[in-house]
Amino acid sequence: MRAPIGDFDHAAPAPDCLDVLVAPVAAAVRAWHGDIPAEQIVYVDTDPDIADTAVFVEHYGRELLEQSANCVVVAGKRGGESTLAGCLVLSHTRVDVNGAVRRRLGSRKASFASMDTATGTTGMEYGGITPIGLPGDWPLLVDSAVVDTEWVLIGSGRRRGKLIVPGKAFADLPGAVVIEGLGV
Repeated sequence: MRAPIGDFDHAAPAPDCLDVLVAPVAAAVRAWHGDIPAEQIVYVDTDPDIADTAVFVEHYGRELLEQSANCVVVAGKRGGESTLAGCLVLSHTRVDVNGAVRRRLGSRKASFASMDTATGTTGMEYGGITPIGLPGDWPLLVDSAVVDTEWVLIGSGRRRGKLIVPGKAFADLPGAVVIEGLGV
């Protein structure tokens, strides 16, 4: 199989690669439903030593810079209560934590979750966090530009490997809320 974007040596439908995915991502792929079939989610093997964006796109394809998205975990706080959420924005933008995220979560303060919190609550590796397999009770804030991108490269839950997903599939993930201007 050839990946729909990028120049990868190994690409396969994600349902055929469950053994290389972390448990929550594999479970989400197994339970996948919606308009986009799970077989359209493509797993590509990548070298974790060249995960830095500039080196990554030089090696796997410069077009990936515009077609990659980052998923980060944020914590919204209000009155001693903390709400965790996933945020998905195109890689060439940043999450509007103090504006769009804070307002959507109804928080007085919002910030990126610590590495220990992000990895401990998701079961994923830092630098590989993906919206597929996040805890189902979390809000997943997705920038509308991600949904409007034909194919999007995201983490796979590990630093090794990535997933390539049709952009419109992110609107159907559990807890997903599509927000205009989440990525600035």
